[in-house]
Amino acid sequence: MKLTWFGGTTLRIHIGGQILVMDAGAMPAGIDAVELVSGADAQFESRGDGVPGVDAARWKPRRPARLLDEGSDPETVAFFRAGQGATLVDAVGEPPLLLVTDALPVLGRWAGDAVVVLLGDGAALTGLGLALLEDSAPKLLVLGGGEADVDVAVAALRDRLDGTGLVALEPAMALEV
Repeated sequence: MKLTWFGGTTLRIHIGGQILVMDAGAMPAGIDAVELVSGADAQFESRGDGVPGVDAARWKPRRPARLLDEGSDPETVAFFRAGQGATLVDAVGEPPLLLVTDALPVLGRWAGDAVVVLLGDGAALTGLGLALLEDSAPKLLVLGGGEADVDVAVAALRDRLDGTGLVALEPAMALEV
């Protein structure tokens, strides 16, 4: 899985052999729109418009196909609206990916294996991060925000990680997970 954050809520995601772009229409100035969406298999909005909904508390990641099933339809990447400003990405063979720009949904047991990306300002990153770590301990917590915003969030979250990895995104730099 590779995540490239362009600022705001704009992300380019390489996962499960596919390329997804979130919030291409909200990209910051200076980003080439053609390059951002070039080769993308799908685009979606962080608000979840037009994305099927799912109950994140009951959802379970798909399992790899059995050998008997090999050769049938190829496994595609699926993404779902998991709540207000929360998108859940499911790619067989990859950890679940939860992208949160607004409200953190109630999560199921799968969250312990997940990569959770929080996008926002310092207050949002801190509030969402604290709520997440109180209820679940994901494999990796990824923060996307301005440098000062990330500094505020890291200061508030670092003593509560309990084994969760913590990484900050840099604009236009890819993060390999």
